[in-house]
Amino acid sequence: MNDYSILEQTAGKYGAVVLKNEPMKNHTSFRIGGPCDVMIKINCEALLCELIKQCRENDIKYYVVGRGSNILVCDDGLQGVVLLIGSDFGSVRVDGEYIECNAGASLAAVCAVALENELTGLEFAYGIPGSVGGAIFMNAGAYGGEMKDVVVSCRYITEKGDIKEIPLEKMELSYRHSFFSERSLCITSVKMKLAKGEREKIKDRMDTLMERRKDKQPLEYPSAGSTFKRPEGDFAARLIEVCGLKGTACGGAEVSTKHSGFIINKDNATFDDVMGVVDIVKQKVKEQTGVTLECEVLIMK
Repeated sequence: MNDYSILEQTAGKYGAVVLKNEPMKNHTSFRIGGPCDVMIKINCEALLCELIKQCRENDIKYYVVGRGSNILVCDDGLQGVVLLIGSDFGSVRVDGEYIECNAGASLAAVCAVALENELTGLEFAYGIPGSVGGAIFMNAGAYGGEMKDVVVSCRYITEKGDIKEIPLEKMELSYRHSFFSERSLCITSVKMKLAKGEREKIKDRMDTLMERRKDKQPLEYPSAGSTFKRPEGDFAARLIEVCGLKGTACGGAEVSTKHSGFIINKDNATFDDVMGVVDIVKQKVKEQTGVTLECEVLIMK
């Protein structure tokens, strides 16, 4: 067992919340995952930077987790410390057409601020679960928009543990990929540029997209959203459907009958249940179409 006392002391210095043996299922949209040794709720950039340095210097395994909307954690839990970037580190500020926010701000909260200030351009993100930091990390997108369309710059923690600012053109943002994901770097804040718009038009667009989500996606069940990345020239959901895999189940996990791109936690699914469905889907799609599906969900074990 690791000695986490140095991390706990640092967290105490910043007034951050420390939890021990905290179930990860409480912090993931899949509602799956055993306990982590220690969880520290990040409340400022300086704390995050200091903790990451201490973890590296003391060879302590650490995981940076946002709002847990794109991860699947094993039932045995995580040995190490989870640095949780959530609402305690989620302030949002507006300056004209610019929105600056800490990485833990939820996309929903940022969209609400944009609407309140009559700023357009972020409507596509309304309804995407997760944090702003996580959205940039994977260049999240939907309905014709991506984070690369609105982000201007980010602050992040370098491999050496320093804080650095990076402009859009150096972020290497592409489909579910970024400079940060390639190097496992932690984003601390995001600056976006939107445009002045009309409140009613912005709200109508947000409401329309949310209704479309509710109509086509299994939002009534825990999941991590789209389970597989889009293969070149096709869609994972289409391939899964043509292979007759809708409703394929293993234990409490199932390929959604509403949207075949989603694997859902239908009935107290375990990590192994979900991975069982993933394996079946990948195998059958490969056999029938020749396409190798790649998981979009980050597996943590």
